[in-house]
Formats: sequence, structure tokens, C-alpha cells
Amino acid sequence: MKKVIVTGGLGFIGSNLIKILLKKKYFVINIDKVSYSSNFYNVKKFSNNRNYKFFKIDINNDKKILKILKKYKPNAIFNLAAETHVDRSIDGPESFIKSNILGTFKLLQAFRKFVERNKKSLLIHISTDEVYGDVLTGRSKEEDAYKPSSPYAASKASSDHLVYSYIRTFKIPAIITNCSNNYGPRQHPEKLIPKLIYNIFNNKSLPIYGKGENSREWIYVDDHCEALVKILEKGKVGNFYNIGSNLNLNNIKISKLLIKVAKSKFKIGKNVNIKFVKDRPGHDVRYALNSNKLIKKLKWKPKINIFNGLGMTFDWYLRNPGYYLSLKKKDITARLGNKVKWLKKV
Repeated sequence: MKKVIVTGGLGFIGSNLIKILLKKKYFVINIDKVSYSSNFYNVKKFSNNRNYKFFKIDINNDKKILKILKKYKPNAIFNLAAETHVDRSIDGPESFIKSNILGTFKLLQAFRKFVERNKKSLLIHISTDEVYGDVLTGRSKEEDAYKPSSPYAASKASSDHLVYSYIRTFKIPAIITNCSNNYGPRQHPEKLIPKLIYNIFNNKSLPIYGKGENSREWIYVDDHCEALVKILEKGKVGNFYNIGSNLNLNNIKISKLLIKVAKSKFKIGKNVNIKFVKDRPGHDVRYALNSNKLIKKLKWKPKINIFNGLGMTFDWYLRNPGYYLSLKKKDITARLGNKVKWLKKV
């Protein structure tokens, strides 16, 4: 049985990846420092699986990470340990530097020592489409330059560069992936879709930044996770792979589609309507990925269309009311990232 480590496995994408890996008969070691966005609710259905282990470890602790690597000798590591919310990075960039840059550095140091004697292991570093910055026309390819706009995107771009430098300089076996906007079960409601679902459930207005014209490429989380497994099994060391659905919707359209899906399932309240709020500082207009490399070379393609994906997402939150109850209310309702303090002119 092949063994894999998933860092950040109590989070949204990490927990969904673990679910799929266990179904595919992998032995999974989940490493998570347990931050505000980590949630044991996400893994409760497989926490007693004999092929699953959990360790509370920060990836900045390279000594503990190396100890786990030596003990379990994993075939691969999926690095999903990261701070991910753009608004939080605007309010407080420091934790993003520590987790996304220094944490990746410490993980690389541990992995570098490990692969000296375990050369067949592989590190898959999961990143974001936000590193490319605004893409007003066309779609970003793997060879395009990075132009990050937010502290979050800059921290992920930095981590990508670190990983690639270790590939080139120290010859570590690693792959870098960049994915578009994920949605689906187990996503923290600081993100758009689960926040809107929460508000629909509670008969509240749907807050949309600016004029709602910002466009994102939406991919159902299981499609992303299946792509990661495909990359594990067939990806080429040293390569970058974009992972996207090729479907862009702006925030107005995604909100209206959510309302349509909700109406197909229950009677929504009178207060459920779009409400435009103050925009995020430096808000990128559009992200879009060209995923042809992954589609053509590894024979992967997304399977879940947006309407069905949103329907399955709604159903999960309807069946799991305990998920929202497991969170602090302020983490669900608080508006972050809208107060930027400018330096006074000297």
C-alpha cells in the first residue's frame, strides 16, 4: 500500500483530498498545525479509518516533520499547509509569510534530507492561480510570469519559487500545481460560496464586493483532487501544472446561480438578495488558467458542471448543520480586508 502525507489536511482541499486518497486505497498521514481554518469536523467520517493517521505538527517544525518522514517513508507529500484568505492577508500579512514562505522552506529542508536516502519520494506543492495576477484577456499558461497583487498571492508565489529553486539546485523530486477557485463541501465560510450559502440559510443578504464584476474560474473540489492524484501517478518531476475548469463566472452570476440552486431545494427568505459592499483593496478583476498541458499530457478533465457542483455543495451543508456550529460565529460573519492604514506622508 502506497503511503502519502497531506499537510493542511484538516482544511478544505486537504480533507477532500484525503477522502479521495482513502477511497483509492492509499495510506494517508494528515499533518496539520490546527489553525482557525482547520476543522476536525472535516475528517470525522474517516478519522477511525485504519489507513489514516493524524499528527498535530506545524510544518515550520522541520525536526518533527523529518521524524515523520523517516518513520513512515511516504511515497509522496501533498503540501496544502497554507494561509489562504486574501482578506486576512490584507489585515495581517505576517502569518502568511510565516506559514506560506517560511513553512514551505522548512518543509523543503526536511524533504531534502529525507530524499537523500528515499529518492523515489515526491513532493507535490499546491498553489493558486492568483500568483499570475490580473488576466484581463486569454488564460495564464504555466510559463507565464508571476504578477501577484495581494500579500497572500505574493506569499504563494514566493513559495512556488522556493520549491522550484530546490528542484533546480538540490535536485529534489517535486512538482508545482496552480489551481483556480475551488468550491464544494467543507469550505470555510470566510470564502465566497460557503458564506453566501450560510446567509441564504439564515435569510440574510448576499454581500458582493464592489460592482460584482470580478471574474473567477470555478472548479469543484473533487475535480481538483482527482487532478492531484493524476499528477501523483503520472506527473513529470520538475513541471508546473495548471488545474482549472475553463469556466469563468463573475460574482454577480455566481450569486444568482446560487439563489437558483437554493430555490430548487427549499423556499428562501425575503431578505436573500444581492447587496454590494465596499470592495477589497487591490482586488484583481479576473483570473483564468490554461489547463491544456494537464488535459492533453495526463488525460485529465473536470467532470462536475457548475450547477451540479453547487447543488452537491448545498446538499452537503444541508446534511451537515453541525459544520457551521463547529465554527466561531465571528469567523463566519466578520468582514475582513476592508481597512487599509496608509502611511502618513513625512
